[in-house]
Parts: sequence; structure tokens; C-alpha cells
Amino acid sequence: MSGSVARARRRDRRVYVRSHPVLFVLLAAARRRPVLRIGRTLLVNDAGAYREVLTRLPLDRTAPGTTGGAARSALDATGHRDGGVLFDQEGTGHRAGRRDLAGSLGTDGVEHLRTTWRPLLARRLEPLAAGGEVDLVGLTRELSGTVVRALLGTAASASPAAVAEAAAHVAAASVRGELPGLRRRGARAAVARSTARLRELLGTGDDALPAMVAVAAVNTTVAAVPRAVAWCADAGLWEQAADDVLRGPLTDELLRVTVASPLLPRVAAADGTVGGCPVRAGDRLLLIARHAVDAHHGAPDALRPAAPELARLVFGAGPHTCPGARLARTLLADVLEALAPYRPVVVRAVVDRGAALPGWRTLTVRRGPAAHSPSEASR
Repeated sequence: MSGSVARARRRDRRVYVRSHPVLFVLLAAARRRPVLRIGRTLLVNDAGAYREVLTRLPLDRTAPGTTGGAARSALDATGHRDGGVLFDQEGTGHRAGRRDLAGSLGTDGVEHLRTTWRPLLARRLEPLAAGGEVDLVGLTRELSGTVVRALLGTAASASPAAVAEAAAHVAAASVRGELPGLRRRGARAAVARSTARLRELLGTGDDALPAMVAVAAVNTTVAAVPRAVAWCADAGLWEQAADDVLRGPLTDELLRVTVASPLLPRVAAADGTVGGCPVRAGDRLLLIARHAVDAHHGAPDALRPAAPELARLVFGAGPHTCPGARLARTLLADVLEALAPYRPVVVRAVVDRGAALPGWRTLTVRRGPAAHSPSEASR
């Protein structure tokens, strides 16, 4: 492993080690086994077993401690019970919600969304041309809030940054409320306040789906984009980012290695097997996406990318594949293209210890010594 790649990996490990140290150590210790049972919990590390859970095993998608359960808890805390929430992932309401969202996230929909984020991206990166600094986390929050407002068609006057901050608070409060162990005092009230605030800012009335879309879009984007930029800066990947042919494969590689949602908690709804290991209804399944896509080995490289079927697992598998995959790829590719002329270097990085997903609270960059001239960068 080259020195630059080792430096990039050390920095990226900090988002796990400093935000969820006990969990990271546990998962790292168990990753050599494709599937490992600990009591009624199965740790799933193998790509084949990971895909098997998502496509063949019946799952209780609203059980406590799962993604759907956290979403349902957030809505129940505000007195809102709507079976059509996206993250319930079951039933006709779920299918209708996904169809509507998929229409907005298709090729034409994403191209429309690009018209909202590209001018913002160019404007917010202008300080780099003059030798100034830019916080990629703050920029990504603004980008994600802008995308959410455009995607949902909200006419609310709240700023994109305010929407993104509220969505981050909902996710963090929901995760704290769903973690195993003693129930934290005031956790339910915190979820209720955060969710009510987000829905107020969105101005979308009683519909539960917009708030849940905002939570998913903001938190995965803010977790992934700054980490991807740090990888490019530390591992010297800006030449690949600047190349119109290599940028696409590099984007997929960065999304695979950063894997914004590194762990998916699920609960079995029926007996079955996973990777040859018997599963009983009610067993808890911890799907370790980070291990399944081999994010903990090697480095992102557009010249030697992972197999597409492996890289795509970061967005799930089967009928519940994330509908925002195209949006995520396009947004990150545009960020890399806009940054590449400046060849940024990281000057400050602070882990976000309170976020729902591993990521940076601050990631400050400035123009690197190999950057193009300001006139070239602005073309």
C-alpha cells in the first residue's frame, strides 16, 4: 500500500473509530467470518450472504432497531401514523411511494436537479481560486438541502442549510432512540421535536413521505461526499477525477469505499438460512455493507474498479434497491469535476461524533500546489 493510500485510509478510519469505537472494534473482529451468530444476532459480512438477506429472506421491516422501525418511531413520536412511509418497505403504500419517487429520480429528473446544484457548487467553490478555504461539510449540507427542496417541490421559505440541519437532527435522534441498551431519558421527546421541526420547515403538510425522503437524502449525502473528497485529496486521485472517462468509475469506487450506510439492521420475519447458517424468525441481522463491498481493503481506483455487481451493493439489492442511486452518483461526479482543477488538499478534519452515519463535522480544503491557475479553474 502506497504512503498516500495508507494516509487516506487512516484518515477515513477515524470516522468510525472516533464516532462508534466499540461497534467498529466488534465488527472488525468478526469480519473474517462470512456469517457469525452471537446469540439471536447474526453478523453478515459476505457479499453473497448480504444479497441473500435482501432478496430471499422474509424480513420484518418495521421491527424495533431496524431502519423502518426508526422511521416509524420518528412518526409515531409526533402522533402521525402513516403506513405509506418509504422506509416501511412493505405494502401498496410503499410501492406507490417508491414509484412516485423513482419518477423524480430518473434521468430527466436528475438532470433537472442538476440545474439547482451546479450553480451553487460553482459559487461556493470560488474562494479556492483566490487561495481561500472551503468547508466541504457545510457545502454538502447546502447542496443536499437544495436538492431535497427541489425534489419535493416545497415552497417553504426555510433555507437549504436549515432543512439539512433539521434532517440530520431527526436521524441522530432516531438512531439514539433505537440503539440497544437502556432507553435514554427524553429520547422519544427529542425525536418528536426534531421530526416536527423538519416537517414544519418542509411545509408539506401531513404527508409523512417528504420528511423521510429528506432524512435519507441529507444524511447519506453529507456522510459520503466529504469522505470521498478526502480520499481524492489524500490518495492523489484528482487526475482521475479530472478525466471525463475515468470520473464515472471513480465515482462508483468512492461510493463503494465510503459506503455511507456501513451497517443495515434487519430482523428476520420467518425461518430460513443465510450463507448456510440457520435463521429463526425474530433473529436480528446486522448486514455489514462495509465488509460486503470490500471497502476495508485496497483503495478506490478507476483503472482497476471492483466488479459492478459488488459496487452496486452499497445501494442495496432486489426490489428495495435505493431509488436515489442515480442522484448520488451524479451529484458526487459533479462535485469531483468542480473540485478537480483546484487539486484540493485537506487542512482540517473533525469527526462528527453525534451524526447518525459515520462522517465529518468539518472537512476544510484549500487549493493544492498542483492546481491549475485560477483562470483555468474557472473555465
